[in-house]
Amino acid sequence: MSTLRPTRWAAALDRHAPLPEHPRPQLVRDSYLNLNGLWDYAFTGQAAGPEGSLGGSAPAVFDGEIVVPFSPESVLSGVGRQLQPYEALWYRREVSLPAGFVPRGGRVLLHFGAVDQSCRVLVDGVEVGRHTGGFLPFACDVTDAFAGSSDEPHELLVEVTDVSDMGYHSRGKQKLDRGGIWYTAQSGIWQTVWVEAVPTLHVDRLVLVPDLPGGCLEVTVHAGGMPAGASGAVGQDAPTARIQVHDGGALVAQVDAPAGTVARVPVPDAHLWTPEDPHLYDVTVTLGDDEVRGYAGMRSFGVGRDERGVPRLLLNGEPYFHAGVLDQGYWSDGLLTAPTDEAMVHDITTMKDLGFTMLRKHIKIEPLRWYHHCDRLGILVWQDMVNGGERYRSTVITAPVAVPLRISDRFHGLFGRADVAGRAEFLREVDATVEHLRSIVSIAVWVPFNEGWGQFDAARVAARVKALDPTRTVDHASGWHDQRAGDLRSLHVYFKPFRVPRRRDRRVLVLSEYGGYNLRVEGRDFSEKDFGYKKLDDAAALGEAFAALHRDQIVPAIPRGLSATVYTQLSDVEDELNGLLTYDREVAKLPADLVRSVNAGLRLG
Repeated sequence: MSTLRPTRWAAALDRHAPLPEHPRPQLVRDSYLNLNGLWDYAFTGQAAGPEGSLGGSAPAVFDGEIVVPFSPESVLSGVGRQLQPYEALWYRREVSLPAGFVPRGGRVLLHFGAVDQSCRVLVDGVEVGRHTGGFLPFACDVTDAFAGSSDEPHELLVEVTDVSDMGYHSRGKQKLDRGGIWYTAQSGIWQTVWVEAVPTLHVDRLVLVPDLPGGCLEVTVHAGGMPAGASGAVGQDAPTARIQVHDGGALVAQVDAPAGTVARVPVPDAHLWTPEDPHLYDVTVTLGDDEVRGYAGMRSFGVGRDERGVPRLLLNGEPYFHAGVLDQGYWSDGLLTAPTDEAMVHDITTMKDLGFTMLRKHIKIEPLRWYHHCDRLGILVWQDMVNGGERYRSTVITAPVAVPLRISDRFHGLFGRADVAGRAEFLREVDATVEHLRSIVSIAVWVPFNEGWGQFDAARVAARVKALDPTRTVDHASGWHDQRAGDLRSLHVYFKPFRVPRRRDRRVLVLSEYGGYNLRVEGRDFSEKDFGYKKLDDAAALGEAFAALHRDQIVPAIPRGLSATVYTQLSDVEDELNGLLTYDREVAKLPADLVRSVNAGLRLG
């Protein structure tokens, strides 16, 4: 019998105003109206076809209230109902803009952090936007739809369909028939919904790229609402943005530059960002009547050789060992949505306190606030792309656990990627993910594919990611089916001892998944099932096995080239009982001093 035990943060949740914090810390403006809270919801049987379809009629009667942004499958939503393929989920609420919210001649933008998978947005019955892609944000310009009296209420409707793993759309670890390493499929709105008002000419996007050799921060101000005929203007024809960089209130530099061009803002004697010293600079940009605030960190990532000629990961030009933990980002009460901002901070600070220097964000894109906390608290991030494709073939996906099976991923059908449209959609989402997270300080590594899940043409995809973002490292195929591409030789080892393999390539060697030792904590488990990679009977045995694993296998491999590790995993997730923490985050299975001591040994030199 499965249970969903709430976390400690659920008791303090304000159902009328959950997750009220500004959702975009690197592009903040004062006009901000959070729409999280109680909405009406209804399930209908209107979706049709294997990929679902949008365009049905809104129900006349709704089923009840749902707490946005928690999916209906989660405890915190107050619904507890699975959206099935061939169904539609409807949301409804009224929105009134505060008096003076919209500047004269300004625009009103309606933002969705993420809606899984496809949705249609209507205001007063008129469609204002559509989106497919359950892990990426989108916005609708609702200026005309919201025209009228400033205090006039408008009806906001959102229609959602989600075929989960029955289609080729990216879905991560979700599966309708959950179990083992696959988790409860969720649907609908699962990140913050919010409205902002902007001047006609406004900052649409900031790109912040540190250049340590050049002693500057490269800032590109992308403008929205350009005058007619000027949308492609550059140079003197483009509007001018003023960029200011501050350090603790002191002005470091100010540069005026045309929008759409790369401005090199000098940062002399830069205070470098590291996990041990996560120093951030404040950034303010003014474009016409618009002003936005953000931040940046001065750091660099790369690969290079240490003094013995061994390939290593580099941070600020120096070899740096990434001692990481696999972070699925699932919650016992919110599923993909953390119950509160404090809950997100808890996971990061707990792992950092245990001595980890990196989190591998596994097959999920988090809300931007999560990355903000990684930036300001100081922990590296390996960012997985969210996988899709057809249902995975067990021979390709699971056989490499036990046998050295390696298959060329040009055979798309073997990997469930025969569909041309699905491959094209994934590539668009790869591009969008890089652009969405490009300015995050803590992201060190991009991971396009994991264990063959939806993998195809990984060498070409790695080159694509590197061309989009040459400032970061690429792990092209984490785990199985290495295509000899990317910057890393990336291994997963669970059921046999880890040994440094004979290698002929010059890539950096990383153990991107290992461990996974499981211990059931009675009263904190999800079900009677028990999935993990080595079952221990009590905490003492788990501690001994954890220490021995690192003492006998991991630490001796570091001088021989091992440059990063990712222990499985941060917390239990449903049937998986191999977390350092229980699913509800209440019990730490190992003594903190033991984990700190083990991680202290994972260093270069």
